[in-house]
Amino acid sequence: MNARDEILSVIRMRKAGTIARATRYRAADIIGPLDQQFAARATSEAAEVRFLNRMEDVPAAIADVLRTRNMAATVYLPPDARMDALPWSAGLAIEHTPPGPNDAALAFVPFAIAETGTLVYVSAPDAPPSWHFRPGLEIAVISANNILPQLEDVLTRLKKRGRFASTVNLVTGPSRTGDIEQTLELGAHGPKALSILIVKE
Repeated sequence: MNARDEILSVIRMRKAGTIARATRYRAADIIGPLDQQFAARATSEAAEVRFLNRMEDVPAAIADVLRTRNMAATVYLPPDARMDALPWSAGLAIEHTPPGPNDAALAFVPFAIAETGTLVYVSAPDAPPSWHFRPGLEIAVISANNILPQLEDVLTRLKKRGRFASTVNLVTGPSRTGDIEQTLELGAHGPKALSILIVKE
């Protein structure tokens, strides 16, 4: 009997009923408010997180983010009517062209995952998926009410919308890689920095 026959013989003799079944995965319970859990996870992944009381506070918060990082007071907006409706001021210049690697771009986030501190971007005509890979700094705005416990909860919400989006991007912290000499490099495939504004309203 050769090695192949020996292996096949062992497989035939093995009884499937004696093999212990793996326990079903169950996500850990979220302790405390979902927005606080999300903020803690996102911060641990090198994202900056700020809490705002109202959506109207977004422009002033963006201006402060850019000042803190010594960046130009210019923010790039995708073709989203909700963003145009914000009370833009604070000396910010608004651009509607695609951002470059040294620019700051804004995006509304439909959902986020508290368990992992992950942003969930869903593609749409006013939310092109490429937008999240172009800028050097991405500023994400998420409503605290749209922060859900786990990924499964987000998928359930997306299915209830009806037709599933063609692209769903999961973003946890700024882009990074360790492929080059096992040294962590930020901005490998997208933004070098990520600032998240959580609106409690």
